[in-house]
Amino acid sequence: MNRKILNLAIPNIISNLSVPLLGAVDTALVGHLEDAYYLGAISLGGMIFNFIFWGFGFLRMGTTGITAQAYGEENKTESVMTLARALMVAGLFSFLIILLQAWIADISFWLVEASPEVERYTRIYFDIRIYSAPATLGLYAINGWFLGMQNARYPMIVTIFLNALNIALDVYFVYALGMHVDGVAIGTLIARYAGISLAVTLLIYKYRDWLKGYAQTVLLEVKALKKFFSVNRDIFIRTLCLIFTFSFFTAKSASFGDVILAANSILLQLWMMVSYGIDGFAYAAESLIGRYKGSRQQKRLKLAVKYCFIWGVGIGVLASAIYAVFNVHILEIFTDQQKVIATAMTVFAWTIAGPTVSSFSYLWDGVFIGATETIPMRNSMIIATIGCFLPAYFIGVEFLGNHALWFAMTLFMLARGATLTYYAPRYILKTVDT
Repeated sequence: MNRKILNLAIPNIISNLSVPLLGAVDTALVGHLEDAYYLGAISLGGMIFNFIFWGFGFLRMGTTGITAQAYGEENKTESVMTLARALMVAGLFSFLIILLQAWIADISFWLVEASPEVERYTRIYFDIRIYSAPATLGLYAINGWFLGMQNARYPMIVTIFLNALNIALDVYFVYALGMHVDGVAIGTLIARYAGISLAVTLLIYKYRDWLKGYAQTVLLEVKALKKFFSVNRDIFIRTLCLIFTFSFFTAKSASFGDVILAANSILLQLWMMVSYGIDGFAYAAESLIGRYKGSRQQKRLKLAVKYCFIWGVGIGVLASAIYAVFNVHILEIFTDQQKVIATAMTVFAWTIAGPTVSSFSYLWDGVFIGATETIPMRNSMIIATIGCFLPAYFIGVEFLGNHALWFAMTLFMLARGATLTYYAPRYILKTVDT
């Protein structure tokens, strides 16, 4: 079992870590420019696109779970049609995002309190990156399908290629051409389309025989569509809560001023770097849990849950220890602005606790997605957001200031892990073979 987990997890970890590496490079590039508002613009721009694109994360998660179960059942037609339906939905929503971009921008800037300089440069970033929507959503669907097919290598190849190209382009545009946030946005746009081109090439190369199972007559089959949208509806609601939490966090950071916004942005990058590492095992759980549920192998399912948690929580504990030891030295990688570093250090204890606290929620997410038991995920996120995060912030902000944001975020992660642990015996661990 450990070998199967590592065969799936290691490629996922490698590819996942390239994602925050890209964010870290972007942060470091603009963090060393002359003014803090460039870093604030990248942070707010990233927040807006997280809200737009992460909302469609179900195109990856739901596709993985449904495909993995079809793979376990050895149902080739359903596997291919799941991909077709995901790409159909990705195309439709991409068109709507681009069509409604002006409204999306206006609403985003109305909701977020930012300085005029930050808003100005965020708009420049937004107006360019919005056109990456078709490539971004399409990649969600294809990479999710690869994972459901127990293939973690192709998403790794695509993600590393995409992010390496993105980093190279960002460095070139910012340093060689003297651009700022517009260079980062253009680099992202080009890299996304290059990435989906590679993904389609790999898909055709490896799965040409599988693609012959495509059947136009069952694309809009009611029963299959009902399952697809039922699973993805709950994931969508769950993801909206997650996006809201992180967007609220960034927006309130901006309301505290450009320096706190910059400091919190760096610290949030550190949280995300570890989350992507732990998610390697969460993704392995998605693939294996879905496969074993589809093939009715409950004992293997429980074993996969156990070992994914051992590996994933271990990474979280290790990351917390590294942050505790190297704290300020890590911050200096991201910026040389002493005010930003000093501000970040005042709340760095929350970042030390973050990886260990968050690991449980990340891993349970993978387990529940693989089992397509999405109702508990939805309920857990609603409880964590409305019942824990928001009250913790509003009660604490008057007394704790920026610490209230970090306390609320930590409590949010704790609540997610605790509620999913509560749901697990009923929805995952006590399922019997049929």
